[in-house]
Amino acid sequence: MIALKLTQIGNSVGLILPKELLARLKLEKGNTLFVTETAHGAVMLTPYDADFELQIEAARKIMKKRRHVLRELAK
Repeated sequence: MIALKLTQIGNSVGLILPKELLARLKLEKGNTLFVTETAHGAVMLTPYDADFELQIEAARKIMKKRRHVLRELAK
């Protein structure tokens, strides 16, 4: 378990992530983290955007169904 300390950053409060954790999550300055609450009330930080994944899956279905239309448009 890694303990993180909240710190004052201007008028906000920030969380400093150690570089080992950043490397493990494959994050760097400027990346976005998403906060989700689990069914048991725990909070999860992740670089994974569930909404984006749903949009990509919908796009894949459309592209598969309308493959011939997309090929014609690409000409």
